[in-house]
Amino acid sequence: MEKTEWSTTVILVDADYVDRVAFDLIVNFERMLERPIPKADLSHWLVCVALDGGLKEGDNDVQVVFVHGKGKRGMDNFMPSDFASEIDGKAFRDARLGEFKLSAVQEEELADAGNLFLQSLAVLTDEKSIGRLIVVPDAEQQGMQVRDLLGRAGEKDITLLAMEPQPGRGFRQEILGYSLMSAMGIRGEEFK
Repeated sequence: MEKTEWSTTVILVDADYVDRVAFDLIVNFERMLERPIPKADLSHWLVCVALDGGLKEGDNDVQVVFVHGKGKRGMDNFMPSDFASEIDGKAFRDARLGEFKLSAVQEEELADAGNLFLQSLAVLTDEKSIGRLIVVPDAEQQGMQVRDLLGRAGEKDITLLAMEPQPGRGFRQEILGYSLMSAMGIRGEEFK
């Protein structure tokens, strides 16, 4: 990541991982609820993630970075989904939280998607202008490295979203599945 002017709030997402989790949720809830589950609404999900990360109402400027594997054109279980035409360089405005600016970064020859995610996280944890960092990693594969980087991040307000609670300090945690369920239109009352 070259010199970039960062917003005070940044969301870093392992796009391949969150897409796999969304697929698993769709398959499981279609069986459980006996109805079709739509693809996750990307903007709705990002608003939920920002709220989980403690963002308050206001005219916020939020940067969202999706790290994805080489050759991956988009996310199969989100709408919109295409990295090149629908995500990278695009933005949307939420009436309560402000503007979300989206970018997609693809793995290169020198770093696979997992290493690129960790390198990006290291840059973001060191960046002084970022006050709030919300991280959606592949905690199953990179949990220890991610937790180590977050534990050394200093004064930032950091939230880690994962499917299961993660040990560590220097960050708050939220369960990733709840925001995805909301973005798919799955409501709590359906389970009664």
